[in-house]
Amino acid sequence: MSMDIKQIQDLIKFVAKSGVNEVSIEEKDFKITIKTNQEPTYVTATVPVTAPQPAAPAPAPAPVEAPQAAPAKTDDTSNYVTIKSPMIGTFYRSPSPDKPAFVNVGDDITAGKVVCIVEAMKLFNEIESEVSGKIVKVLVEDAQPVEYDQPLFLVEPK
Repeated sequence: MSMDIKQIQDLIKFVAKSGVNEVSIEEKDFKITIKTNQEPTYVTATVPVTAPQPAAPAPAPAPVEAPQAAPAKTDDTSNYVTIKSPMIGTFYRSPSPDKPAFVNVGDDITAGKVVCIVEAMKLFNEIESEVSGKIVKVLVEDAQPVEYDQPLFLVEPK
């Protein structure tokens, strides 16, 4: 009895949000240990949740997303669905450097299609689309760090 990729992703999200340094799960034929030492990244992700300090975290996320796409995307996103990162990690467009990208602008996708990989704590997590449609824009450069809930793709739904 092993965990599926969604359960592992949920566990990684939990570890990222909780600030725990290590989580280990062991079952009959399955063992997983998630260790982290990136506390400042996790604190940044959880600070916006607290109401008393909205002014302090606001400048930090804005520069991260604004240079990547905010000026043009605000107009475009009204008709599009955004595929977001389910975790903190490193974004990869292809399964390896010598392979083609999972998706490119103009590609038609269906729900469940792998669109990218996010590497988190040495685990390569395939990110699947939850919507069918056409890729309109890739919002992150290959091999760039991404935050939890950061927009990755814009999709024109079908």
